[in-house]
Amino acid sequence: PHTEYMNVKQMEFFRSKLTQLKTEILNSAGETTEHLREDTVIVPDPADRATIEEEHALELRTRDRERKLLKKIEQSIARIDSNDYGYCDETGEPIGVGRLLARPTATLSLEAQERRELKQKMFGD
Repeated sequence: PHTEYMNVKQMEFFRSKLTQLKTEILNSAGETTEHLREDTVIVPDPADRATIEEEHALELRTRDRERKLLKKIEQSIARIDSNDYGYCDETGEPIGVGRLLARPTATLSLEAQERRELKQKMFGD
């Protein structure tokens, strides 16, 4: 029943899960900064330098993805604060605990997400 869905206990569980995820990302970002700083020594061998530059590029792409995820996490926490968390942006229907456990930043029900992906595939949107 809807009275059981997204009760206080569930909201606190997801707030904790999202906060933990946020902390992990921020710690990881700090390690990247430190790692990039350490690797700025001059490497005379072009092959070694290319390898280091490729590693840096990969690490920066990962950080960019994490930065976007961090924004979604913060938006999800704000949705918890406003009691909107767990409900589909398009339909207002419950997203479902199972989906939120798999993807705590989800803002669309599985059906709405599938419709959006199908539309994007059809129209290249």
